[in-house]
Amino acid sequence: MKILYAVQGTGNGHLSRAMDVVPCLQKRADVDVLVSGIQADLALPFAVKYRMHGLSFIFGRKGGVDLWKTFMSSTVRRLVQEVNTLPIEQYDLIINDFEPISAWACNTREKICIGLSHQAAAMDPQAPKPKEQDMLGRFIMRNYAPATINYGFHFKRYSDRIFTPVVRQQVRQLEVYDKGHYTVYLPAYDDARLLKQLMRFPDIKWEVFSKHNKTPFVLRNVSVQPIANEKFIQSMASSAGVLCGAGFETPAEALFLRKKLLVVPMKNQYEQHLNAAALDELGVPVIKSLKPKNDVAIETWLNSKHAVAVDYPDCTQAIVDNLLEVHQPKTLV
Repeated sequence: MKILYAVQGTGNGHLSRAMDVVPCLQKRADVDVLVSGIQADLALPFAVKYRMHGLSFIFGRKGGVDLWKTFMSSTVRRLVQEVNTLPIEQYDLIINDFEPISAWACNTREKICIGLSHQAAAMDPQAPKPKEQDMLGRFIMRNYAPATINYGFHFKRYSDRIFTPVVRQQVRQLEVYDKGHYTVYLPAYDDARLLKQLMRFPDIKWEVFSKHNKTPFVLRNVSVQPIANEKFIQSMASSAGVLCGAGFETPAEALFLRKKLLVVPMKNQYEQHLNAAALDELGVPVIKSLKPKNDVAIETWLNSKHAVAVDYPDCTQAIVDNLLEVHQPKTLV
C-alpha cells in the first residue's frame, strides 16, 4: 500500500507529531511525506518528497497572527497550481494533518482524505469551546483542510475518534528535574516586547526561545536564543514551569513532563482559543496577554507548585494500525 502523509508546516507542532506518526506508518506501508507552509523550524528525520508553499499563518510581534502578512504570503495562483499538480492518484490512501494542498486536491477530485489532526479534535462537538464565538475562525477551521472523515488528538478523549496527544519519543525519554528557570515559547511576541514584560519579574530566570532572533543573548534575568529542538526540550525538562502560547504540542509535552503551565492564546487564532478553553477546563491557568494588568495572575502562577496531572500513554502505533485496518482500500484487502 502506498500512502501520502501530508502535514501542515505552520509552526512546529504538526512536524513534532509527524516525527512519531511517520515511522509508525512506514512499518505498515510505503510512505511519501508532503509538508506545506513556511513557518516551521524543525528538521525532520526522514525524507520529504513534496515541499509546498501552501497556506501559512504568519506570526506577528504583538501576541497574535498577522492577518495582512498571512494574506499577502499566499497567492491564489500558486495555491491553485499546487492543488492541481499534486499527483494524489498515485496513492492508495491520503492521511492529512491539517494540510490544505492535499486536502483540496482530494476534495476537487473526489478522492478519500483521512484527517488525523489536532484541529479535527478541537472542532469536535464534544470538545470544549470558548465563550466568545469567532464565526470567521470557525469557518476557516472547518474549510482550511477538509477531510472525508476525521480523527484527532486532544488534551483529553472527548469522543471515540479523539485520542490523547502524540508525545514524541525524544520527550518521553527525557530526564525530568527542576533547575528553577522558566521556559518561554511565545512566537507571536517579538524579543523586545518579551524582554520588557518578563523583566518585570526580576527574581525569575527566563529562558526564551525566539522565532525573531538568530543570535543568542542575555539581558539581566532573561536569556534569549533561537529555536533549537534539542535545547528547547532540555530546557522544558529541567524547568520549574513553561510559559507558552495555547498551541497543542508544546502544552501537551509540558503537561506530560509534569511541569506547571501558563498559556497565552494568540490573538486572531481561533484554534488557540479552543485549546485555551480545554486547558482551562483541565485546571491550567490562561491569560489573555502579558500586559501589566495580568501581573497578579502571572505572580500567582509563579508562586504556585501545582501541575496538572495527565496520563498520555504511548499508543501511536496502535492508533495508526487501527486506522489502516479500518480504511485500507478494499482492492488491497
